[in-house]
Amino acid sequence: MALGAGYSSKSSPLETGLHKNGRRLTPQRTKVLDLFQAIGCGNHLSAEEVHAHLIQSKARVSLATIYRTLRLLVKIGFLHELELSEGCHRFELLSKDHPDHHHLVCINCGRTEEFESDQVVVAGRKAAENQGFKLIESTLNVRAICPNCL
Repeated sequence: MALGAGYSSKSSPLETGLHKNGRRLTPQRTKVLDLFQAIGCGNHLSAEEVHAHLIQSKARVSLATIYRTLRLLVKIGFLHELELSEGCHRFELLSKDHPDHHHLVCINCGRTEEFESDQVVVAGRKAAENQGFKLIESTLNVRAICPNCL
């Protein structure tokens, strides 16, 4: 789904989202989103991993550009940012198929696995309602040690 300079007939959702925020569609932004779409939902990458993937595919993009692009794609609703322990951030493609999912995160290697739990969502909804809040999303990050690191 890479969009080049010759793309003209219809605006992509990315292009529409960028224009709405006064930004333009750059090749770097397209490549970052294309990478997440290629690996699919449920995969979590750090900025460094995104950079490594793009460099491996011969893309010329700086790590600073990757960080700015990831933050922008989170802001306009294409990616979700996971704030893990010790300042580690991972990013995943936002999915309407399972918005309220949770993560098991290995505190040693950073391996991240998703799981769903209706009980967590219900508890979040009840807590929000009890305090007069309206639940937007419910996510839980469980810090653990994966089988490989045990």
